Amino acid sequence: MKRYFKFLKKLKPLVLSLFLVFSFLWIYWLSTAPISAQEPPSANETPQAVATAQPVVADPTFGLPGKLGELIAKTPLCTEELKKGCIDPNAPKGYFGIPGAPKPNLIVAFLWAIWVGWIFSTIGAFGGIMAGVGHITIFGLGKYARSFKETNPALNKFLTDNIRVSNMFLVGLSSLISTINYWRMKRLVWPLSLALVIGAVGGAYLIATLTAGKVTFKQYVGWFGLAVFVIAGFMWYGTTERAKAKRKAAAEAAKKFEEATKKKEGYEGVKIIKFSLTECVFTFMGVEFKFNPILAVIGGFVIAMISVFLGLGGGFLLVPFMTDVVKLPMFIVAGTSALVVFVQMLVGILSYMAKGVMVYWQFIGIELLGIFVGSMIGPRTQKYIPDVWLKRLFVLLAIYVGLRYTSLGFLGKSIVPPY
Repeated sequence: MKRYFKFLKKLKPLVLSLFLVFSFLWIYWLSTAPISAQEPPSANETPQAVATAQPVVADPTFGLPGKLGELIAKTPLCTEELKKGCIDPNAPKGYFGIPGAPKPNLIVAFLWAIWVGWIFSTIGAFGGIMAGVGHITIFGLGKYARSFKETNPALNKFLTDNIRVSNMFLVGLSSLISTINYWRMKRLVWPLSLALVIGAVGGAYLIATLTAGKVTFKQYVGWFGLAVFVIAGFMWYGTTERAKAKRKAAAEAAKKFEEATKKKEGYEGVKIIKFSLTECVFTFMGVEFKFNPILAVIGGFVIAMISVFLGLGGGFLLVPFMTDVVKLPMFIVAGTSALVVFVQMLVGILSYMAKGVMVYWQFIGIELLGIFVGSMIGPRTQKYIPDVWLKRLFVLLAIYVGLRYTSLGFLGKSIVPPY
């Protein structure tokens, strides 16, 4: 009987990985199934609604508040001739209460958010990218925003900013929960987080102030995909033998941590040995690491500008920075990046909302519940998945997402499914 239980324990990483893969595929299938309430009705599908649309309505804002109401009032109504990039007064209300807008399935939103929270809190990255995939494709917001490119460019940009901020809300909560969990587990290098945060605050505020209301959906999705695709290359290189040879200390610490986890023994967490303006020295699992805080501040500034522009957490840049530049093991990277990401997202959200960007709270509230669940699971399951598996999982997802959105933004059509 003891041998049987030991055998089951050895299967934990494999079973968990298969469960996550099948869960992802199931959510993807469910979200792409023909759900009538999920996509905005087209003219071909609802000819009667379009035909009976009136050129004038009593309230051109449709009761929508603030800047959104003003933009809707300036958007043309659907007619026999105009069937895209318009408002159909007779269509059911969807996102933000806009007639004819996509109406996301809240069950799918909750499940997808669990996935987003899990992957961010496990890898320390990719949560923002997965949040973006959900908002852009799974829930149809990207296609809807793109439809107003010619008829109302301001509404196109408004919805694009909403996608960016919505991504940040999900990643912000996940990063906060992850920070608390990893801090308790002594797997957070706070001096490195502090140095990165100092740079991140300036970068996040600057880019949000410069770009709010000025980025079209096509521009956003193209750069979104390109950034992910480039990072996938860096992460793939990090799994090669040549790269591993340059990170012997990280490999040694990771191995010790994995062994301690298998034996259910206590482990030696992060201990700060020295912290000055030009050098920080610390240990994890008894292995020594060091970095230059000034370099970290510069890195935090650049990473924050890119990540807040894309509406992402920045973990997809922080992870390569910490694994390939600072050369840390993945088991302390997730927690260290989480604190930085939380500050970036907080500054980015406040900066965008100060510029008039609105949030659909009914939808975001459901997603935040899912984020909470996924973020609580991640740190507790990470220890069962080998370090290299975490990186390769990230790489495979990044290649797919990068190809899809780079081609969609720059070629006008995705070269990978869904097309």
